[in-house]
Amino acid sequence: MGVWDLLMVGVVLLLGLCGVLVPGVPGSWLVWAGILWWALKDTTPLAWGVLVGASVALLVSQVVRWALPPRRLAESGATPRMAVFAGAGAFLGFVLIPVVGAIPGFLGGIYLCERLRLGRHGEAMTALRTAMRSGGSSVLTELFTCLLIFAAWLGALIWG
Repeated sequence: MGVWDLLMVGVVLLLGLCGVLVPGVPGSWLVWAGILWWALKDTTPLAWGVLVGASVALLVSQVVRWALPPRRLAESGATPRMAVFAGAGAFLGFVLIPVVGAIPGFLGGIYLCERLRLGRHGEAMTALRTAMRSGGSSVLTELFTCLLIFAAWLGALIWG
């Protein structure tokens, strides 16, 4: 697979990661489609293993999301700015503390956004709890799964 093809797959995966944070955009499907495209072009067993692992992870993610409360983030006061902070926090946490850092990074991003907006610790914590109860846990589940898939793809490129 050429460098331009890999770059395009990476762009699709990044669009999918961003799409997870935007309501109505099928972010996880974009991530899966990017992995499928890569596996169809690079027909190694490792690529197919990543595709099967991504499919299973996304299936489990969907089952977990169905068990969580439905998304009502707009009603809770969530803003696009909050989504950007949460996504950036999750990504930074995922990189700084591999894998598990995405969870505190996501929560920290929401807290920071609300702390800047509201100015007080107590109010920011209340807003964080409200956001997580209103569907933030569902977004976190989907984003965490997509970050794992992205990391598996990068790992397969580097060590494969």
